[in-house]
Amino acid sequence: MTIWRGKDPLVLASQSRARQMLLENAGLTFEAVPADIDERAIQQKSGLQKPGEIAALLAQAKALFVSAKMPDRYVVGADQTLALGQRLFSKPAGRAQAHEQLCALAGKTHELHSAVAVVRGEKILSSEVSIARMTMRRLSDDEVETYLDAAGDRVTTSVGAYQLEGLGVHLFERIEADHFTILGLPLLPLLAFLRGQGLLGV
Repeated sequence: MTIWRGKDPLVLASQSRARQMLLENAGLTFEAVPADIDERAIQQKSGLQKPGEIAALLAQAKALFVSAKMPDRYVVGADQTLALGQRLFSKPAGRAQAHEQLCALAGKTHELHSAVAVVRGEKILSSEVSIARMTMRRLSDDEVETYLDAAGDRVTTSVGAYQLEGLGVHLFERIEADHFTILGLPLLPLLAFLRGQGLLGV
C-alpha cells in the first residue's frame, strides 16, 4: 500500500542518492531522471549573487529541463549552495581542493541553502528555499588529512567536501536545521505542496 495518489509516479530530476533516499523513506512513488544542464553556465548567465537565489534558479532549471521531455508529470528539481560569508563553494575538483575547502570552513559557521521546485507542463508550480547553519569544529591539518583518507573519493561528490550522513558528521560541533535541508531536499515544503495537490494519502 502506497500513500502516493498520483496517476503517474513523481519524477525527481536528480541523480543524488541522498535525495532519492529521502523520497523513498517518505513512501513516495517516483522515478529519477537526471537533468543534463550546465549549472555553472546557467548561474553565470543569470548574474545572481545570493546563494538562496542561485539554488532556487538551479532547482527550477533542472525541473524545467526534465519537464520539457515529460510535460504531463510532476517533476521535482533540487539544488544546494554553500556560502561562507560572501564566498560560494562548489564541489571540490579533487583532494587538494577538498583540503582547502575544509580548512576554510573549519572553526566557522557556514550556510547551506537548499532549494526545491515542482514543475508540470514546463510551468513552475512551487519553489522553496530552506537554510541550514552549520558550525564546523576547529580542525588540525592532521585531522583534515585523516578525514580525507577515510572519506576517499566521496569528498568530491558534495559541496564543502563533506557528507553529514557519513563521516562528515565528525567535522561539526553545532547544526541548526532539519535533516532534509542538510541533505539537499527541503522535504516538508515539498510534501505540503504535493498534499495540497491531492497527491498524498496522508
